[in-house]
Amino acid sequence: MPRNLPPLSALRAFEAAARLGSVTRAAEELGRTHGAVSRQVRALQDHAGVALFEKAGTGLRLTPGGEAFRGVVAGALDEIERGYRRLRDAGRGPNVHLACGATFAMRWLVPRLAGFYRERPTVQVRLTMTSAREVRDEGADLTLTWDRLDHPVRDEARAIHLGDVAFGAVCAPAYPAALAAGCCRVATRIGHEYTPGSWPTWEARTGWEVRADRDLTFPHTGLCIEAALSGLGLALVERRLVREELAAGRLVAPCGFHRFAGGFAAVPAAERGLAPAAAAFVDWLRRTLAQEDAGAPA
Repeated sequence: MPRNLPPLSALRAFEAAARLGSVTRAAEELGRTHGAVSRQVRALQDHAGVALFEKAGTGLRLTPGGEAFRGVVAGALDEIERGYRRLRDAGRGPNVHLACGATFAMRWLVPRLAGFYRERPTVQVRLTMTSAREVRDEGADLTLTWDRLDHPVRDEARAIHLGDVAFGAVCAPAYPAALAAGCCRVATRIGHEYTPGSWPTWEARTGWEVRADRDLTFPHTGLCIEAALSGLGLALVERRLVREELAAGRLVAPCGFHRFAGGFAAVPAAERGLAPAAAAFVDWLRRTLAQEDAGAPA
């Protein structure tokens, strides 16, 4: 029996318009004209016999039926995308699709990837950047996470422990930070826009109190580090991400670094087991982290 389905192009147009809240932005994302996307959405409504959008001022909003259908379509397209990635990756030979934060990838992982390729020259590592706003696996074999206080793993039993993490407040050497009896007083405290609980959690766990005249936030960990380097204030970061700057004296940690046990983990995809290439990458990652941590100051 043939399937009674609308064209995939119409579903993509509808999902993009619903997600972006605009036919114009959907057309830009899909590389189509506004008229083409509008016609596809209208054809989908005509095919279903149900209105999916309604006017809302100068824009559009989903009807109740459109909102319910949007969840179905988005989930189906996500699953198709993940399946297609796996199919494409399988044709490329052994590979590991890794989802991780951009700052970790740029400052730690990529500079050390040559070590993995020396051990496994036939395995290809593919990276997808995750956002601190919402940690998602994006269809990856492994998702690396260390900020599980702000982003708890949904299935902690699947998490593979890779090592501890050590967070500290860092600033430029000349930046004024007054220390007294477990309190650090500064003019500006730098935070990440999407992890507002990091500073309070660090203070509660370490016993330090950071008093600041103002808070300055950035949407990216790398920007927080650059802000600290430029003398804007005191930033809370994981030690691995600034190890070179600390060694060179470009950053200092007036309150020291404090270790959080088991904070760094790799989370395998729920729908499939750990493939040999992914298992080899986890083993290499664990050994590399342990070797570096063995030489790090307490």
